[in-house]
Amino acid sequence: MKEKIHPKYVECTVTCGCGNSFKTRSTRPQIKVEICSSCHPFYTGTQKLVDTAGRVEKFQKKYNWGQRKAANTGSK
Repeated sequence: MKEKIHPKYVECTVTCGCGNSFKTRSTRPQIKVEICSSCHPFYTGTQKLVDTAGRVEKFQKKYNWGQRKAANTGSK
């Protein structure tokens, strides 16, 4: 390996959107993520809609999701 061409490998703080933070090592001193293992549905076992830029509402509006749900519960 060539000397003096590699970036410094320093201690890094990773901060999640949920507020969780932990230390690891990286070439960057600070990393910000949207989802971590503390809030990801696969690891927590809970279902959570992660909405960026109103995509869930756009889908629901496009396919009349609210009206369908009301029609299905009213017929039972």
